[in-house]
Amino acid sequence: MMKVISVNVGLPRQISYENRQVVTSIFKEPVEGRVKVTTLNLNGDAQADLSVHGGVDKAVYSYSEEHYKYWKEAYPTIDMSFGMFGENLTTQGLNEDMVNIGDQYRIGTSRLVVTQSQMPCYKLGIKFGRMDILKKFVNSQRPGIYYKVLEEGELGAGDNIKLLYRDKNNVTINDIVRLYINDHNDGENISKMQKAIKLEFLPEPWRIYFGQKIVRLQKS
Repeated sequence: MMKVISVNVGLPRQISYENRQVVTSIFKEPVEGRVKVTTLNLNGDAQADLSVHGGVDKAVYSYSEEHYKYWKEAYPTIDMSFGMFGENLTTQGLNEDMVNIGDQYRIGTSRLVVTQSQMPCYKLGIKFGRMDILKKFVNSQRPGIYYKVLEEGELGAGDNIKLLYRDKNNVTINDIVRLYINDHNDGENISKMQKAIKLEFLPEPWRIYFGQKIVRLQKS
């Protein structure tokens, strides 16, 4: 069964990093009760740097409870409570190898559609106190899932996650990550990217990136 384990929110805060001040919203804390889901975020939550975070295509970010075991084994000295990865929803049963771009879910009274994977910035390294997490995160095939809000509503910890629609193109969250890091010029990669650039809910920067990559690989 797919469900929400924890709802986590946080507002921008200023922290010190390498003798400079950094504003970040990666520090999320679990909250109780029902939380309003709006077009841009959850109530009580906000993004610090809107040039790379937030917006309608990144309104809600979920991360799997099942992934925490992997990271606790990788970094046993780091205390990891839910929200550690900056996720709004800590979930159970959502697997990035199974979730397609364009899949739609009912969570509480809100309706969300899958848009893209997470690509970490240096602020995750700040949160972990070590920058090697960035490469490990990308290569782990555990990127988490971003959503666009199709219908505003409310949700809370314990809510079931109901699949309303499965996108028939079958381009998964982890497909997007693999296509991003894989530079092999083979038919399968190019075919998958050609499929990806036609996806309605894959944000335009991704479609532009894959379009340019197709051209580059075909010339190589």
